[in-house]
Amino acid sequence: MKITVSKETKSFEKRVALSPSAVKSLVKAGFVCIIESGAGDGSYFSDETYEEAGATIAFGTAQALREADVIVKVNAPTVEEVQFMKRGSVLISYLYAYTIPTVIDALNEKGIASFAMDAVPRISRAQKMDALSSQANLAGYKAVLLGANALGKIFPLMMTAAGTITPSRVLVFGAGVAGLQAIATAKRLGAVVEATDVRPETKEQVESLGGRFLQVEGAEGVKVEGGYAREVSAEYLQKQQELIKNRIKEADIAITTALVIGKKAPVLITEEMVRSMKPGSVIVDMAVESGGNCALSVFGKTIIAHGITIIGEPNLPSLLPVNASELYAKNISTLLLHLATSAGFKWEIEEEITKGSLITYQGELVNAFTKEILAKTNS
Repeated sequence: MKITVSKETKSFEKRVALSPSAVKSLVKAGFVCIIESGAGDGSYFSDETYEEAGATIAFGTAQALREADVIVKVNAPTVEEVQFMKRGSVLISYLYAYTIPTVIDALNEKGIASFAMDAVPRISRAQKMDALSSQANLAGYKAVLLGANALGKIFPLMMTAAGTITPSRVLVFGAGVAGLQAIATAKRLGAVVEATDVRPETKEQVESLGGRFLQVEGAEGVKVEGGYAREVSAEYLQKQQELIKNRIKEADIAITTALVIGKKAPVLITEEMVRSMKPGSVIVDMAVESGGNCALSVFGKTIIAHGITIIGEPNLPSLLPVNASELYAKNISTLLLHLATSAGFKWEIEEEITKGSLITYQGELVNAFTKEILAKTNS
């Protein structure tokens, strides 16, 4: 089978779906790899490096996609890119299918089967395929560095002849993979760290990293599924805001990571809270691509509001493109090798990983969760 990697077209994207080392492994497994010229430039992988790994270089997106049996990407394709794809081919990428109904329709019209990296089940045997975790880990690390760079003070306690510098205080919203890495990174840099999450079971993880867990009394307003918050009640959000209102006044940096799958990110930091923060403090809104956890965040920009720096940098993993691409390439190639051999796909439709990540198949939308979200959106 021929696997193609085309250039990513989404703004702020420097990652590539396959690294040269992943190409080398797939070629060894019997696959033919075709890389569009320049696809790896943002991750510092040259065409020559891919050729040395055994890939063929294609010039132009149309040429690359028309030859492919399997297309692997970081981000979902555009409708135009789908038109270049061969009928009956297979796409593997991040999709967030419920956000791109026109692309899903285009895939179905051409009979293209698609697998979503964002829909891979969070089970132990799929850990090496879990791109959400590998990328969120890097994002949490980078968020702390961005916050530290924008802050006008250092993180650690420092005792000098001229006096003692007290440690910075970091408040992290959300203790998922990104939040836990943010906690760990801030703690390593010497900050005093507090964290809050809608899932009370994360308390132990936060404390194991040296953070203090701020717990909302009564979590009955939260629906958790597969480790993610599916729904958070307005009453619970109100309780959470009351809890953190006083804590955010003391924070030098606030990092927000809260997402609700299939919905706009919840607003956790109101304008009133921003006003209450110490002048020179920093907010890093990691949910800015989904609407933002801070009411004042601006997608793709760093602004100063009421004396507070608010960083709305999207796609934080892309700021670490070498590591992000290497990890993503391992995730996507592991999934591919689970789904197929060089002779073709197994199509074990009821197998758990296949069933969870398969979005379109034989001209139909088959993913139950995507159907549910789209039905609610259209109702």
